[in-house]
Amino acid sequence: MRRYIADRDWLTVFQLPPYAPDLNPVEGIWSVLRRTATANRAFADPDDLITAVQRRPRQLQYRPDVLDGCLTGTGSRSQRP
Repeated sequence: MRRYIADRDWLTVFQLPPYAPDLNPVEGIWSVLRRTATANRAFADPDDLITAVQRRPRQLQYRPDVLDGCLTGTGSRSQRP
């Protein structure tokens, strides 16, 4: 990849960090999911895990304070009135 980039002077590449919770509010939401929906739980099968991970974000939509906290952690402000 470095050779490919070096051979193209018109190409500008920016190296981004692999994990940047301070830049991406979604990382905060995943953190909430890891601490709630999947924490200290043994899943019976992959479908059980999928159900848990799908259900929790639906519950979060009714917790604007949690979502606002994820935005605040990035320095963003909520767009809600």
